[in-house]
Amino acid sequence: MRRRRSIAVKVGPVVVGGDAPVVVQSMTNTDTADVKATAQQVAELARAGSEKVRITVNNTEAAAAVPKIRDRLDMMGVSVPLIGDFHYNGHTLLTGEPACAEALAKYRINPGNVGFGKKKDTQFSAIIDIALRHDKPVRIGANWGSLDQSLVVAMMDENAKRAEPWDAGTVGREALIRSALDSAARAIELGMGRDRIILSAKVSGVQELISVYRDLAARCDFALHLGLTEAGIGSKGIVASTAALSVLLAEGIGDTIRISLTPEPDESRTREVIVAQELLQTMGLRAFTPLVTACPGCGRTTSTFFQELAKTVQDHVRTKMPEWKLRYDGVENMTLAVMGCVVNGPGESKHANIGISLPGAGEAPTAPVFIDGVKTHTLRGEGIAQEFVGIIEDYVGRKYAQRGG
Repeated sequence: MRRRRSIAVKVGPVVVGGDAPVVVQSMTNTDTADVKATAQQVAELARAGSEKVRITVNNTEAAAAVPKIRDRLDMMGVSVPLIGDFHYNGHTLLTGEPACAEALAKYRINPGNVGFGKKKDTQFSAIIDIALRHDKPVRIGANWGSLDQSLVVAMMDENAKRAEPWDAGTVGREALIRSALDSAARAIELGMGRDRIILSAKVSGVQELISVYRDLAARCDFALHLGLTEAGIGSKGIVASTAALSVLLAEGIGDTIRISLTPEPDESRTREVIVAQELLQTMGLRAFTPLVTACPGCGRTTSTFFQELAKTVQDHVRTKMPEWKLRYDGVENMTLAVMGCVVNGPGESKHANIGISLPGAGEAPTAPVFIDGVKTHTLRGEGIAQEFVGIIEDYVGRKYAQRGG
């Protein structure tokens, strides 16, 4: 699919926009002042595949902790760029903690709460000035839940004078877009290059997000960050985010994405990274790790073994990918299939690089394995899972050229 042409922005070593692939990012939920916990979660997110990580910088303690977090990550060998998320007092924190301003790779500014009344331009200008001095890009991120109310009121008054007034929803969406675009224009007036600005305009409704970003994309060539804000918990958050972002990405809109999931109790924060990767990979935009095609099960598959094997295989390749990425070129494009019976099993297995068709109810207790469309093995007995994982490991070693080899 053809991508919308946007201006490329360099965020540390990561390029957003232009011809660069869509970038996956995430955000911590630790207390940033807790250096150890925050660095640990950033590292977990980065190792899961987050290419940028945003952290809250909300008080002096958090700002003072940022350079320590950066140093700790560097000692851990984690080079992921850190993004500072500022609301209300970013100008004060960046001025008072210059080491924080330097350690961050990008600043996120919310035009809805960067300042109010006469202070708004002064405080916004202060952050832009600091970004210019430290040569940092900014994301100007408008949000439906913290929209500049003075702008909304002004636009409502303007709308009332129209011969055919817009409905309230249209006015609100236009205010969100104007908030982002007007703030970007002001940053440019202050000396910031267009190649140092990323925009976002987030809402929590799927159709509203699609409408806002279609309009925003048509009216500017800035790199765009996509995300459904407050997407929700569990399947609701995943489905809503996927529904919104897949439409926009299919239209070529979006240069970096975040899946804003509410973690379930004791759930790893990395799930939002995995969902973002799987969204991009299933759309054919990027490849991160081998994905497993697996049978959903039916009355022919009375055993749960194929479900357990599918999970074993998926967990294995995700665990091995950090090592494989360092050693092998192209392994992330490998396709795998774990099928539960003879109906679609052999066919799906032949389409994958490596596939296995397990015996369903009433079938002979054998499991043919296909490699690149050719039947190569027949597995039996209690050790099928271990043997199949071994076949995958052997294939990876033979098929993909070793880096530096």
